Amino acid sequence: MAEKTQKPFLSAWKDRLEALKNVPPVLKIVWQSGPTVVLLGLVFRAAASLIPVSTAWVTKLIIDSINAIVHHKATLTPALWWLAAAEFSLAVLGGILGRVIDYYDAVLADRYTRHVSIEVMGHAAALDLQAYENPVFYDRLERARVQATDRLGMIQSIGRLFQQIITAASLSAAILWFSPWLLIVLVACLLPAFLGESHFAFLSYAKNFGQTPARRQLDYLRQLGGSKEAAKELKLFNLSEFFTKRFVTIWNVILDENLALSRKRLIAVALLSVLSTAGYYGAYIWVIFKTVTGVFTIGTLTFLTQSIMNASSNISQIFSTLSSIADQALFLTDLLAFFEMKPTVNSKPDALPAPRPIKRGFEFQNVSFKYPGTERVILNDLNLRVEPGERIALIGQNGQGKTTIVKLMTRLYDPSGGRILLDGVDLREYQLEDLCRQTGVIFQDFMRYEMTARENIAVGRIEYLSDNRRIEEAAQKSLADGVIEHLAEGYEQMLGRRFEGGVDLSGGEWQKLALARAYLRDAQILILDEPTAALDARAEFEVFQRFNELTTGKMALFISHRFSTVRMAERIIVLENGSIREEGSHDQLVARGGIYAEMFELQAASYR
Repeated sequence: MAEKTQKPFLSAWKDRLEALKNVPPVLKIVWQSGPTVVLLGLVFRAAASLIPVSTAWVTKLIIDSINAIVHHKATLTPALWWLAAAEFSLAVLGGILGRVIDYYDAVLADRYTRHVSIEVMGHAAALDLQAYENPVFYDRLERARVQATDRLGMIQSIGRLFQQIITAASLSAAILWFSPWLLIVLVACLLPAFLGESHFAFLSYAKNFGQTPARRQLDYLRQLGGSKEAAKELKLFNLSEFFTKRFVTIWNVILDENLALSRKRLIAVALLSVLSTAGYYGAYIWVIFKTVTGVFTIGTLTFLTQSIMNASSNISQIFSTLSSIADQALFLTDLLAFFEMKPTVNSKPDALPAPRPIKRGFEFQNVSFKYPGTERVILNDLNLRVEPGERIALIGQNGQGKTTIVKLMTRLYDPSGGRILLDGVDLREYQLEDLCRQTGVIFQDFMRYEMTARENIAVGRIEYLSDNRRIEEAAQKSLADGVIEHLAEGYEQMLGRRFEGGVDLSGGEWQKLALARAYLRDAQILILDEPTAALDARAEFEVFQRFNELTTGKMALFISHRFSTVRMAERIIVLENGSIREEGSHDQLVARGGIYAEMFELQAASYR
């Protein structure tokens, strides 16, 4: 798996250097999350970066003063004690600055995590529905979610790099003053180790990238092995061992790849580290030689020894930090690519408000549609009118385009061909958000929000969250009030089992709450897309009977496989192969003896 993603050394470096262009956009996000915090963090890091060279120089002066007093009988003066006090002050200041930097790093981490998480959530909500039906998008979204918060390490690395560069520059300037060649040797010996670390870090990224689909499978298997939804079948069908073996098989492949790369990295990096160590000790020996021959003082020996050690460490850290930033910048590719994704279904700059009231209704004119990335035509030159005050039922076998019509009416998608008019104007000319406000839709796969009963209803029109009258009226209309009456805390009862004190509901009870959302919207268009599948026949009949009563004078469309409810519609449309095969009232279609009559008879026969 990972071998396919590994690239030649030069190509890998090209990718890593190109990935550095990801850093500025992320720094912009960091700055937006807390400008003051970022600025103060940099100021304190700059101050802390000068502590090592200052301490080394003060130490040099102290040692030279002591040497002069001991060996050359110089006079002890208060200057020595001032130097000792200065070294103490630098040590205290360094410790304080380190803790202040940690504090600002922690504050920035929290602010960045909050800011980028909000940005990811907002952008994900703005994308087209088609994105969520694409497995490739899910891989990218998953990586983007992880990258949004896991790149805190890179942000802190950039702060450390800033500090390391100033520290290394000040120490290098001191070494350069005494011997330019000494600095060149140090850098030359450290460079191979940096290149080796960087190369293997890139291979690690390539391996992790290639393992994304496998890791998604592992996450899915973990969920299957420990979820309430799967628990019953796991026990009844004895699936635990089967899923565990599949988990182990996939994990072993990943483990083998990780171990193979880790072994190669261990050997190569260990050998290269010998070279960098040799560079440091070569410089150290040269300074000792210069001191013994009288060129340098003991204080200079101490100063250069500390400077060489700290400079070597900081230059090595700069290389390592740069490598880490470049590697993590590679991981940012998906986050930035995610932010660059733009919805295709959106409002034009001069979009019109949705009509109030709707006077002429919807008209599908030669509408064709196929889902992106597929060749199967779902709707084929469909012509359909839905007029105000009309209640229409859509029926047909699965996959004939019923739900697709709903998605097109609500502009979750735009047609592949033809156009859809609302009051004679193309839907694409209207403001998308305003159009949504005029539509109440409940799909079969509605959400079960693990929130309070009140919030479960209020999501239908969240500005009514505190409006008890409207929420209770919506619950009465959907028959959810009977469900809520039996909850210990009524409308404030937490639902679901995710959080403490939560109470789970039956499928039918959840559906009544979902229906209440649609009624709360008080929209001009009400659409029910098989939302009562979990209800028994009597309960579904009651729901649709109430639906008929409450949609008088409104445009209403529903999809159901039960003909006892379908026959309530004023007009029934039968879809087949993406086209309208029959339409009319229940009695008209039964009398015609076509597809509808055949389907009705088959279902009726099962009840005899």
